[in-house]
Amino acid sequence: MTAVEAMPGEASEFDSSVWRERGAPLIRATGVGVLNGRTVAVKDLYAVAGFPLGAGVVEFLGGPSPAHAEVVSRLLAAGADIAGIAHTDELAYSITGGNGKYGMPVNPAAPQCVPGGSSSGSAVAVARGEADIGLGTDTAGSIRIPAACQGLWGIRTSHGSIPTTGVLPLAESFDTVSWLTRDLATLKAVSECLLPEQGSGTDELVSDPEFIIDPALCAPADVELAAASLFAARHLGAVETAMEADLGTWFTAFRTVQAFEAWKNHGEWLRAHPTALEPEVAQRFQFASTITTTEALAARAVVESAAATLRAALRNRILLLPTTATLPPLRSASPDSLESGRTRTLHLILQR
Repeated sequence: MTAVEAMPGEASEFDSSVWRERGAPLIRATGVGVLNGRTVAVKDLYAVAGFPLGAGVVEFLGGPSPAHAEVVSRLLAAGADIAGIAHTDELAYSITGGNGKYGMPVNPAAPQCVPGGSSSGSAVAVARGEADIGLGTDTAGSIRIPAACQGLWGIRTSHGSIPTTGVLPLAESFDTVSWLTRDLATLKAVSECLLPEQGSGTDELVSDPEFIIDPALCAPADVELAAASLFAARHLGAVETAMEADLGTWFTAFRTVQAFEAWKNHGEWLRAHPTALEPEVAQRFQFASTITTTEALAARAVVESAAATLRAALRNRILLLPTTATLPPLRSASPDSLESGRTRTLHLILQR
């Protein structure tokens, strides 16, 4: 049985497109709790004590991390073992799931298609049964997109709800601790471990959710996906509504703030290592290097206004949207096709 065909709980060969480090386990649990017996694939943005942090870039590897990221410590204390450190798209600035140095892992659900990223290694490890939990980050879909591409459960937590101490940032205004699993029970168990206790208002919302959908907000998606989303939403009893949303303006503002922060975090290192990245990601950082502080401040005001608009429109209701604008692209898709799909998907992602 090959690595791709391995069933949950079975050992498989080491796949260097999925894992940077792997053990049996790599690190044992330090406590007992809701995650007893479960294993975690840790995205290579989280500090793991004794191992260098790589961020999907060979040249980025340095000395061993002196301590675990806070979230890694919490998972270990709750009874989870660390199965290994899983690859990410370079510096997490992509949603395709590929990596020029380490390769693109095979999507177990659709081998001819991309796995989705940037938490591609964590997602594939979970989909293949090599880990129960894929710990990742979600700045602009990096958990939700691979979950959708591979038929997994995925959650992007509310920004700021879980500490990112010990996590390499991309754009801290949008970075979140997030994860994916094969089943809902495990997803909820991780939530019990990592999320703060919920107040009565949230409990009421979860127990009796009210769904809404705006057909206009689904417009960035392919016609077939938008139609399927509308059908599913109506089946769930969602109420159709019209929200005031300027997706083009919101997207430009999001892209500007994200790029400005990405360059602030990594620009100095990239200047010292100008050939470290593959062209796709390097081009994004080249754009990021051109954003001025004035432009970033103006864009941030638009982002904050957009968030306020959405909060006022939702009023504790749940907005349903397609996760991606297209079906998982073929691995053979052209760069232009991938970039077009990425842009349309980000128009959907930024609404959540």
